[in-house]
Amino acid sequence: MGRTERKAVIRKLEVDTGRRILVVSDIHGNLPYLQGVLRKTDFSEKDVLIVDGDFLERGQASLDTLHFLMDLSEAGNVMVICGNRDNWHGIFALGPEEDDRLLKEYIQRRNNGLLREMCLQSGIVPEELEHFTQTKELLRRRYTEEWRFLAGLPHAIETENFIFAHAGVNPNVPLEENSVRELTHTDAFLWKGWSFPKWVIVGHWPVMLYRESIVSARPVIEQRRKIACIDGGCVLKDDGQLNCLIIPEPAGDDFEFAAYDSFPVRRVRDRQEGGGRSYYIRWGDSQVQVLERYGEFSRCRHIRTGYEMDILTKYLFSEEEVTGCNDCTDYILPLEQGDEVSVVETTGRGYFVKHNGVSGWYYGRLE
Repeated sequence: MGRTERKAVIRKLEVDTGRRILVVSDIHGNLPYLQGVLRKTDFSEKDVLIVDGDFLERGQASLDTLHFLMDLSEAGNVMVICGNRDNWHGIFALGPEEDDRLLKEYIQRRNNGLLREMCLQSGIVPEELEHFTQTKELLRRRYTEEWRFLAGLPHAIETENFIFAHAGVNPNVPLEENSVRELTHTDAFLWKGWSFPKWVIVGHWPVMLYRESIVSARPVIEQRRKIACIDGGCVLKDDGQLNCLIIPEPAGDDFEFAAYDSFPVRRVRDRQEGGGRSYYIRWGDSQVQVLERYGEFSRCRHIRTGYEMDILTKYLFSEEEVTGCNDCTDYILPLEQGDEVSVVETTGRGYFVKHNGVSGWYYGRLE
């Protein structure tokens, strides 16, 4: 049985009345964002913190993030769940040499990640690796506590009123019979059409992918179906943020949330009505035909829908007529004078900004 097809590990958790539950997911090695959102929510030992998977990979500080969470967990009020990007302890079991070859290629192909950072900290230059088997044994001995921590992570945490899983839950079987793959790899969970008797809180699928015309990194909360999706696209999206779902009472279903990003904040000077027709071209559906390149922007037609918009030329992946592109939108944000916005891009035409988690264009002046 493969690592992702085996039976999942479920941990039961009791939370006393009056304690907040804070939930973050998909940190992806971005330690400053994690520390920022914990400061913003005034996290303390009075709270329970659930890290809902994918705290490793993609970002620049996977090893530091792992150490930070290991230290936090010692107080007993921080629970970490294994996501699809966190299942590294399994590679240190005996396996075929082909696995070691693929791991070596993975480390050399990426400019960050847990194994690469471990190699560099151990004085190993990843690009000079010829074989990974001996290196794997060295890392296994050097990072014993780290592997022990990762090996002990559950794939879901269940309380009286909540299930926390990285990617999804299959309601057609008991929670304990869900496979690791179901809990850590289920894409587009919200679109499965399922409902649950207790709240299911997931990350994994950036919430902006659920919308076609507006880019919003705000958590998606389905009260009727008892599902909350909280992945704000941290690291994965240029305008992403790290969301923290705040559950004021362990028996309640009224949620708050806070978010953190590092973009400069400025104040709007001119009211902008905004709205109108718009579209969001995003990962997985980003093929466009370039109709005209005119410097900073290029006029493009989305291949699947035929929708036309101006796209920042630097967002195009190649100089070919048909190419993929970075996530982009032509949505115009409705803004009032005095609104605070986070500035993602400054261009010759205007600003690409975020306001209350929603991204779009602003063509006025900023203080």
